[in-house]
Amino acid sequence: MKSIRTFSLLALVALLASLVPGCAEGGDEQVMNDAKGTGDVRRPVVAGAFYPGDAATLARDVDGYLASAGASTVTGDVVAIVSPHAGYVYSGPVAAHSYAALAGRRFDTVIVVAPSHRVAFPGASVFGGHGYATPLGVVPVDRELADAIRDADGSFVYEPRAHEAEHSLEVQVPFLQRTLGEFEIVPIVMGDQAAPAARALAAGIAAAVERAGATKRVLLVASTDLSHFHDDETARRIDARVLEAVGDLDPEGLLRSLASGECEACGGGPTATVMMAARELGADSAEVVSYGTSGDTSGDKSRVVGYMAAVLTRTTLDGDAGGGARAEGERGAGTEAPVPYEGLSHDEKVELLRLARLAIERAIAGEPPPTSELPSSALDTPCGAFVTLNKQGRLRGCIGHIVGDVPLRRTVGGMAVEAALRDPRFPPVSAEEIGEIELEISVLSPLIEVTDVSEIEVGRDGLIIQEGARRGLLLPQVATEYGWDRESFLDHTCRKAGLPAGRWREPGVHIARFTAEVFGERDVGVGG
Repeated sequence: MKSIRTFSLLALVALLASLVPGCAEGGDEQVMNDAKGTGDVRRPVVAGAFYPGDAATLARDVDGYLASAGASTVTGDVVAIVSPHAGYVYSGPVAAHSYAALAGRRFDTVIVVAPSHRVAFPGASVFGGHGYATPLGVVPVDRELADAIRDADGSFVYEPRAHEAEHSLEVQVPFLQRTLGEFEIVPIVMGDQAAPAARALAAGIAAAVERAGATKRVLLVASTDLSHFHDDETARRIDARVLEAVGDLDPEGLLRSLASGECEACGGGPTATVMMAARELGADSAEVVSYGTSGDTSGDKSRVVGYMAAVLTRTTLDGDAGGGARAEGERGAGTEAPVPYEGLSHDEKVELLRLARLAIERAIAGEPPPTSELPSSALDTPCGAFVTLNKQGRLRGCIGHIVGDVPLRRTVGGMAVEAALRDPRFPPVSAEEIGEIELEISVLSPLIEVTDVSEIEVGRDGLIIQEGARRGLLLPQVATEYGWDRESFLDHTCRKAGLPAGRWREPGVHIARFTAEVFGERDVGVGG
């Protein structure tokens, strides 16, 4: 599952060298020349020490680490990653495993939360400049999102000294540049890593991202190294507690263990902050994808530093026989909704399909979402729904919101945009191809907890099976299409959750059922 990485004497020398401002090799001045006109740009200070100062060498090295990490096996929608911040020669091979999970995915903004090593200050410093530079170029700051986070709490300020010589944030940026290409950044340095500060910052980040809406795709990054300067065996034993807490998506447990001295992490506060914010934004699973120590590179096992790479995701759920869907904002299987769902009229189906298509068109054009004026208690009922996009008979996107917690008309509009622009398996739908897209909507009934599997009726019910952070969903039509009986349906839903077949029989596994009303544009006479 993982490995570790740390500082030997050579690593310590690299660390000390990296903290001296102005160490960048040739190429740094060109970066700053290119940055003219962008306003206040934070210059790279550890280029040439923590990582190469020459752009070509830096790109080659980062690409080499990513190639060695190989293709990521992470599934689901990536919400956040955790990455180490030591010199690349030591931590790069581990960090690459978290960044490899970003391959082929698109993010508009990346919020990086890092610890302060050199400046003590209360709260957190949200960068107030216009750009963040490395030898690979200048990444523009998402000023709107940065301001929204800064305004969320009086302890969030812009403390320039916190960013001037801080390496823990800077070293993340070249990896982001090589994996994501164009994006904006919100750099945050934590001066106070105590539990209350982490909770406050997590709440501020989550609230700001949620207000930004579905049209802005945001990635969270936590920067941390683990234990410092123990022998390799001791480091691995201490770091095991951090790996457990992160793998269990348990930020409060991590904070308790750090406070008690059970484990160590110089970026423990940022890690807990990102975990809490990611959970608020729908993350329901975490995986430690690599673990190592500096001794793995240096060969010196007497004094090492531990490194971890982790990926936090929202579960990708199969909404039809051949594709998946994300449980956007889903918080677990509930048992009831505020208003019973009683089905839709023809006019209500037409209205939902109109809203879905118009929402996609406007999102692509950068325009605000459409409104719906049709009076309808059914469309105002909180319901879960999936929106499926097909192009020439093939799946082009499918994302759903399982729990009925917002009015159906809002759910459908939001999920239509998500399916078109945010399904991690497909590139965003373009304006040129929207005319070729056919829409299908599956409206979900409230979830009903299953206490006896004999209640499940194949062809009528869809299933959700959950154990801990693992969760899988299959829509009702899947069992019919494949000719499954009840037990086969349960087994396949377990497999979708990453559980072995038959696990549904075990205590502690939760099963919920629901029905779905499925209709498409051709069904209601609005498609070709």
